[in-house]
Amino acid sequence: MTPADEVDLPDLANEEPRAAQPALLTGETQREAEQRRSAQDLEAVFDVPVTVSAVLGKSAMEVSELLKLGKGTVVELDRKVGEAIDIYVNDRLVARGEVVLVEERLGVTMTEIIKAGQS
Repeated sequence: MTPADEVDLPDLANEEPRAAQPALLTGETQREAEQRRSAQDLEAVFDVPVTVSAVLGKSAMEVSELLKLGKGTVVELDRKVGEAIDIYVNDRLVARGEVVLVEERLGVTMTEIIKAGQS
């Protein structure tokens, strides 16, 4: 070996041992430990308000038709009965779901989570 190839290594005999990873002590898998860390990383945004919208369907019409709408008017949507509805968070599609009745209110059950880039 030439002097340029030599590398100084620390003396490990005098170094204090590193603390064991919590995942190793508790027996949780690396994936579980990463998920726990991810949840802890998100704590800073837990109180940030977001707007959640459930879109039953859409319809296009001219302004003249819109002005003729009144109480009891039926507007035909682009979805069929039983078809999944779109769930948006801050105007971004995040899931699809079904309309459910919760006591006397309407709710939405998520049936499919949309990953980024998929829609």
